[in-house]
Amino acid sequence: MRTRFQVKETVVSIVCDPDYVRVAEDAIFLAREVIERKISSDPFFGITYDPYPVDPSDDDLIRRMCRASSLANVGPMAGVAGAVAVYAVERMAEAGAKEAIVENGGDIAFLSDRKVPIGLFADHPVLKDVAFEISYDRITGICSSSAKIGPSVSLGNSNVCTVFSDDVILADCCATALGNLVKDESSLEDALETIGSVDGVKGCMAVCGGKVAMYGDIPEMAECGKIPMHDMLS
Repeated sequence: MRTRFQVKETVVSIVCDPDYVRVAEDAIFLAREVIERKISSDPFFGITYDPYPVDPSDDDLIRRMCRASSLANVGPMAGVAGAVAVYAVERMAEAGAKEAIVENGGDIAFLSDRKVPIGLFADHPVLKDVAFEISYDRITGICSSSAKIGPSVSLGNSNVCTVFSDDVILADCCATALGNLVKDESSLEDALETIGSVDGVKGCMAVCGGKVAMYGDIPEMAECGKIPMHDMLS
């Protein structure tokens, strides 16, 4: 079952058994509450583009955002979409869900032992007719950033940058960092090596201009024409 759910600016797609939809929705409310409370106590947390120090007194979700921001060398809010998504998937898994997928603005927390096609929404002909085919028996992250699409801030010029990591918040932060580093086609190689070498990153991909570059462990891709559109998450 695929459900669309919105809370203020958070708009997510949830894929799970109907029994777990409410678990995911409640978790999204709670994750947002935790993050909003932190911003209320320290507005700088919500605006800085630099890593934010870990405070042992903070909620675990905030500490995870801070650790990921430090590894990726970006602000903690670079991982906010991934943080909300993974919080919901973790709560569904704790409740017994075997398949739990949450897509939040291009950032995906994924748990499914069946192959699920993941398409990337990017205005580029290379990605138009392909999707990643992913199955994983524990939670993993597929997170993307773009300077061309969506409201998120990117300091680079990529069509799309995607990072794969079993730490979903890290994947989100690193996707932002990769997008910041990709200024043009000539910067692709160095940018991918920098982010692909971050501890915890499995692989990454970047598209800029006429070039597509990949680094590390990237899931298999399939032609979308061979995949029923109702089965594809993007």
